[in-house]
Amino acid sequence: MRRVLLALGAAISAASLTPALSADAEHGKALYAACATCHQDKPDALGPSLKGVFGRKSAALDDFRYSNPMKRANLVWDEANLRDYIADPQAKVRGNRMPFDGLHDPRDVDDIVEYIKTYK
Repeated sequence: MRRVLLALGAAISAASLTPALSADAEHGKALYAACATCHQDKPDALGPSLKGVFGRKSAALDDFRYSNPMKRANLVWDEANLRDYIADPQAKVRGNRMPFDGLHDPRDVDDIVEYIKTYK
């Protein structure tokens, strides 16, 4: 019985890792084109730069005017927080200014996150 439970646990763990392991950065790049409309690498962009976003605190760039909810969010942008935000920005940081409803397909979210990892 114990072996069955261990095998089941291992299978569940492997299944939960599968989307991240199979994420497609090229597809993410294509999806990110819509994000790039606002998230450019220049101070007058509509959204903050996502260059080097992993490990950065929310509302940390000096050259962007963030909403008060984003300033109060006190997030560190890791994969989990970024996935949650891309999937549903208003649920993750209620009242933020980003006019985006989120991506509802978890594979698309994984693919964009995979692409953003390369965006340095």
